[in-house]
Amino acid sequence: MSGAALLAFCTAALLLTITPGLDTMMLLRMVLGGGARAGVVGGFGTTLGCLAWGAASVAGLTALLVASRFAYDVVRWAGALYLLWLGGSALWRSWRGRTVVGENPLVRVTPGQALRIGFTTNVLNPKIGVFYLSLLPQFLPTDASATGWAALLVGIHVGIGQVWQLVVVGLAGRAAVVLTRPRVKEWTERLTASVLIGFGLKVAFDSSARG
Repeated sequence: MSGAALLAFCTAALLLTITPGLDTMMLLRMVLGGGARAGVVGGFGTTLGCLAWGAASVAGLTALLVASRFAYDVVRWAGALYLLWLGGSALWRSWRGRTVVGENPLVRVTPGQALRIGFTTNVLNPKIGVFYLSLLPQFLPTDASATGWAALLVGIHVGIGQVWQLVVVGLAGRAAVVLTRPRVKEWTERLTASVLIGFGLKVAFDSSARG
């Protein structure tokens, strides 16, 4: 594998990582609900989810997602329902707390919950597996060293993602003074919950990423 190909992959992985998406919304919600510690642990959970998909890709297991519409749809709908449940339950708690108690209660997110949510969200997202399966072959040699290089590229992508998540958590922590004000937190929680619902609907009805 040439140095130019490795640099090209690192650039593509970096650009894809820093593009705001589901992981960013999840981290913001975790920091709001449990502070920087929950954000760091939740980010580690999403990293573990990517690592699981990467290992499956290297082993060839995610080829099943491309070959089988049924297998892809099962994972896709499971992920969509999970996101809809996360967003819907958060939105319900927010509005119910406002109506019954008169103010929005603090929805706490423990580090353990953050780890589970981050990991489950990515493991139930088949597009990560398809991403690896479609992107990696473009940068791999065609000889026996391909497996080793594939593992290295997955590690690079996962490492970039972990560093970026720490940056996001740090920035969110600095903004916590503003974001944790009762009214700001209330509407931020509702916004992130609505975004999760939107992602859930997108995952449910958008199968364009399937190879």
